Amino acid sequence: MGILDELTKGLGAGAPGAAPAAGGQGSLIQAVMGLLSGGGLQQLVASFQQKGLGDVIGSWVSTGPNQPISPGQLGEALGADRLRGLAQQTGLDAGALTSQLSSLLPGLVDRLTPDGKLPDAGSLQEKLGSALKGLF
Repeated sequence: MGILDELTKGLGAGAPGAAPAAGGQGSLIQAVMGLLSGGGLQQLVASFQQKGLGDVIGSWVSTGPNQPISPGQLGEALGADRLRGLAQQTGLDAGALTSQLSSLLPGLVDRLTPDGKLPDAGSLQEKLGSALKGLF
């Protein structure tokens, strides 16, 4: 059983490998894992920097306190296409999605970067599973 299956099962999202109910925490976890896994975390950092929010995501990566982000700022940093795709994947409207992600992402990115550095792709998947388990 993979990390995603364990997480969604632990949240009552159904049988391993089954799609979680639309709008549930399981679908949000799947969306976040897809957003951050592989090179996604590096892409997210680059996207924030391009939108003038490098200091915000930089605070999440660093070992200091995390700066907050508003749902509107997060939506801008993600971009309309990515936001639309995540909303479709989770079954949440864009406002609800950015609201939840603006609360979730600062702590999650912080947990993924305990040394103040972005993890390599190999260790990211392991850290992501552990970090998500700790948040839910």
